[in-house]
Amino acid sequence: MTTTLYVCTTCRAGQELPEDAVRPGTHLLNALEAQGTPDGVEIIPVKCLSACSNGAAVALSAPGKWTYVYGRMTTEDAADILAGAAKYAASEDGFVPWRERPEQFRKQSLARIPPFQMPLEAAE
Repeated sequence: MTTTLYVCTTCRAGQELPEDAVRPGTHLLNALEAQGTPDGVEIIPVKCLSACSNGAAVALSAPGKWTYVYGRMTTEDAADILAGAAKYAASEDGFVPWRERPEQFRKQSLARIPPFQMPLEAAE
């Protein structure tokens, strides 16, 4: 099962930028891709994670697992983000014990979303 690491490429990280400027979220994406992706993790750029006041933002998700959204990430956090993504990918349900998470994931968690469950039977 593949874990998806979503990276908001439109995040401005609280900066006033010209419309054509490369955004901090895109710089973060580039830093993550430059370090190499852990086994079982796929990096997907997205245009918005709706965490604008907390950008740059990333999210970790996999089928049947809790989804996490983290904010206030920088290019300096790339190694920790990838280490956290690897631990998430290795987990059974997406829950990585607090003390085992990279420090940035302990401090910058914005949301924890339950796994999506399809109804077994259609409502009548």
